[in-house]
Amino acid sequence: MQCFARRLFRAASAVITTNAIATEELVSGAKSATATTASAMAAVTTAESAGAAVNARKRGPIPPRGVDYRGKVVLAPMVRSGELPMRLLSLHYGADLVWGPETVDRSMIGTTRRINPHTNMIEYSRMPTNVVPHVTKESIIYRIDPVREAGKLVFQIGTADPDLAVQAAKIFAADVYGIDVNAGCPKPFSTHGGMGAALLRTPDKLVAILEALVREISPVFGIGISVKIRLLETAADTEALVRRLVATGITGLTVHCRTTPMRPREAAIRGQLKMIREVCHEAGVACVMNGDVESRDHAAVLMEEYGTDGAMIATSAEKNPSCFRTAQDGGLENWKEVVKHYLKFAMEVGNKVGNTKYSLGMLIEGKAPEMRLLSPPKCYTDLIKALGYADTVVDEGITMLEMARKTDQILEVGEFAPPPMPKAKKGKQQQNQNGTQVQGQKRKRTPSPGANAKVAAMKSGDKEAISEALRQAEETTAAAIPPAAATAAV
Repeated sequence: MQCFARRLFRAASAVITTNAIATEELVSGAKSATATTASAMAAVTTAESAGAAVNARKRGPIPPRGVDYRGKVVLAPMVRSGELPMRLLSLHYGADLVWGPETVDRSMIGTTRRINPHTNMIEYSRMPTNVVPHVTKESIIYRIDPVREAGKLVFQIGTADPDLAVQAAKIFAADVYGIDVNAGCPKPFSTHGGMGAALLRTPDKLVAILEALVREISPVFGIGISVKIRLLETAADTEALVRRLVATGITGLTVHCRTTPMRPREAAIRGQLKMIREVCHEAGVACVMNGDVESRDHAAVLMEEYGTDGAMIATSAEKNPSCFRTAQDGGLENWKEVVKHYLKFAMEVGNKVGNTKYSLGMLIEGKAPEMRLLSPPKCYTDLIKALGYADTVVDEGITMLEMARKTDQILEVGEFAPPPMPKAKKGKQQQNQNGTQVQGQKRKRTPSPGANAKVAAMKSGDKEAISEALRQAEETTAAAIPPAAATAAV
C-alpha cells in the first residue's frame, strides 16, 4: 500500500513538473510573441512615418480650368521665340505645356479680342501707341490657337503693379489656362519698369501682385497663378523669398537656377534646388526647374535627382523643339524637317514675316548656307522659294508655295502689299527735332541702335553673332527709351 502511494506521489509530481514547464514555456512564448508583435508594430509605425514624410508634400488643389505642373516638361517663356508658331511646334514634338512670351500688362489693357476669320485664331489687338502717319491697321499684341493650345497655354505677364496686373488679366484669363508672373527676366526691357527680376528686390510688391491675382482672378476664371523667379545671392535669401511666395496661394513656382547678373552661357547653379523644392512641397506648391535643361530625357534625370515636379526648357527648345521628344520616340529631328513644320505653323496662324525670320535664324543649324538666305525675303512666297520648300506638299495636296501666296494675301505683303504712300514733295516744310520749320531739308535717317551690327551678323551667317547682335541692340534700345514709353511700347 505504501509502495502504491509512493508511486502515485511520484506520478503526480511528474505531472505537476511537466505542467509547470509547459506553463513556463507558454508564458515565455507569449512574451516572445508579444515582443515580436511590438517589433512589427514599431516597424509599421516607422514605415508609416517614412511614408508620411514622403507624402508631407501637400498637393494644393488645382482650379477647375487650371493646369497641374506636376510631371510636366514645358516650353519656357521667351520674347520673340515664344510666339504662337513656336508654341505649336513645341506641342507637336511633345511639350506638355507652353508659356507664351512675357507680355506687359499695359500692352494688353485696351486691346480688342477677335476671332481672325482667315485663321480662326484668337487675336488681341490695338492701335499702335506710337503715332505713325497713315497707319490705320491694328497691331496684334497676343495670338492664341483655341484648339491646339486648349488646356496647354500659360500666359506670362510682365507687371509691377497689382491693380494693373488684375485689370490686364481680366481681359485674357478666359482664353488661357494659367497666369505666370515674370519675376526672373534680367533684360532691361523687363526690369526698367520694375518688372521681371527687378521684383526680386521688391518682395512686398511681388507678394501683393500674386495675392491680388489669386484673389481676383483664380476664383472667377478657375485658373491657377504661378511665378517664375531667379536665385538670390544666398540660399537664406532665396528661402526667405520662396516661403513668402508660396504662402500667397499660387499653384506653381518655377526657379531659373541662375542669379540675375548671370548670362545663359554661364552654367546653371542647382545647389539651392532641393531646398526650394522642400519649401514648395511643404506648402503644396508645384516646383518646376529651369536652366540648362536640354531635352525631355535630360529633364527626367534632373527631376529624379532633385525631386522637382517639372522641368522647363528654353535655349534647347529655341534651337530645336524636337528636344521635347524622347530618344525612344526618335529624339532630335533634322533641322530641315523642323523648319518645314515651323513654316507650316507660321503660315497657318498668319505670323508676321519678321518674327518668322527671327525664329528661323534660331532653328537653322550653325552656319548652314540657308542662314544667308533669310535676310532678303519680305514675304512668305520669297521665303519659301529661297529655302527650297516651294514644291513641298502640306495638307490636302497643297504646296507650301500655294500656302505662302495665300498667307501673303491675308497679311498684305509681297505682291499683295498696298501701294506705297506718295513721297513728300522736296520743298515741303518739315520739322526738325527742335520743332522749328525748315524748307526743303531732307532729314537723314539715323540707324537704330545696333542696326549695323545686325546687318553685318546676318551677312556673315554666324548664328552666335546674330544672337548677340540682336541682344545688344535690344538692350541698347531699351536703355534709350524712357520707362513710361518703353512700357507702353512693349
